[in-house]
Amino acid sequence: QLQLVESGGGLVQAGGSLRLSCAASGRTLSHDIMGWFRQAPGKERAFVAAQRWIGDMQFYTDSVKGRFTMSKDNAKNTMYLQMTSLKSEDTAVYFCAVAGAWWGDSMPSINDYNYWGQGTQVTVSS
Repeated sequence: QLQLVESGGGLVQAGGSLRLSCAASGRTLSHDIMGWFRQAPGKERAFVAAQRWIGDMQFYTDSVKGRFTMSKDNAKNTMYLQMTSLKSEDTAVYFCAVAGAWWGDSMPSINDYNYWGQGTQVTVSS
């Protein structure tokens, strides 16, 4: 059973940066999709970014392109979300997620992610 533990959230001023971490345990990530989602108050959980654990192609929602970057450390079984030029509208609880053993050519929808972290609060003050 895969478990995900997030860290790195906090309070930052607009224009600042944060790096979120998501450590996976229970098994080694392999043919999985790793993703980041966020949920602002009163809104549904929304896609932020995703990539295959094996491979380099990344996908980002338009509002974060050029500001957020996913990365991973295979040795640590950990993924990261580097967030720069933060805006007040980035304020949300951020979740990491994994779609396990994903062999399809297309990227999974939110409902296909079967492992989730506990969430970490990111607050951007203007």
